[in-house]
Amino acid sequence: MNRPVFEMELTAGPEHIDELGHVNNAVWVQWIQQVAVAHWYSVADPDHNDAYFWVVVRHEIDYLRAAVEGDRITARTWVGEAPQGARFDRLMEFTGADGKVCVRARTQWAIIDKALGRPIRVPREVVAPFISQV
Repeated sequence: MNRPVFEMELTAGPEHIDELGHVNNAVWVQWIQQVAVAHWYSVADPDHNDAYFWVVVRHEIDYLRAAVEGDRITARTWVGEAPQGARFDRLMEFTGADGKVCVRARTQWAIIDKALGRPIRVPREVVAPFISQV
């Protein structure tokens, strides 16, 4: 099933570079968070922003190619197949200007009901804007 893809451009600055001269692995994790949050705010119902927040429960990251200072990176993200209780997968690819994938990730997020202060089953109405079909 095809999912709508959210894209965001990033640029590797000097603050992202480690002693090996490339974007540090921890920076990719920060970018995963940044892109996921931007996608949420671009699509989610404003009422859902007030009612819920998401926390990461698992990252699976494949570091395939290095990126260096000045590289423009295209981040693409989309959601997984179906929520599993409170959990929902998000997939990402980060590509360089040449279109080759630098990093690929699958991150599992859990939804937290702010009023209850605990995880809840992902509501259908929260998922709907992120997928082609519910």
